[in-house]
Amino acid sequence: MQRLIKNGELVNDPWTLLREATGPEILKIVPGKNFIVPLRFWKLYRSDMDDYAGAFGIWLDSQETVGDIGEEMHKFPVIALNFPVFSDGRAYTNARELREFYKYEGEVRAIGDVLRDQLFYMMRCGFDAFEIRHDQEPEACLKAFADFQTGYQASIDQPQPLFRRR
Repeated sequence: MQRLIKNGELVNDPWTLLREATGPEILKIVPGKNFIVPLRFWKLYRSDMDDYAGAFGIWLDSQETVGDIGEEMHKFPVIALNFPVFSDGRAYTNARELREFYKYEGEVRAIGDVLRDQLFYMMRCGFDAFEIRHDQEPEACLKAFADFQTGYQASIDQPQPLFRRR
């Protein structure tokens, strides 16, 4: 079972992350499953996915941008942003752009090297779901959202900076 935190709670994950596939044959082997597919897979096999019974989400690697999805981004119920290593922060920018610029209202999920210490900051950038790493304790990760009472800067979860709130 996946270790997923969504909206501050541990939940069962109804999605399967399709990490590798040679082509759309996986869709025939596993019919009706909800897949989060790499952007490249979606671009190559989008026409093969039209008749599939399950739902699809997209995941972006850190070198890909939200603009690479294009006009169809709002049809996806989930967009996952990959952290290949914890020190690669490009997914923070993608999350913020999804929420602020594109007004995306679906689930923005952090995947990959997701650590407890980053969860609070990820939430402030627009993430609302977190697939935590296998060596992280889920209960300890839930406490990360209460590490700080407030932030100084404006963010997705608090658009006014602290000096404007006082």
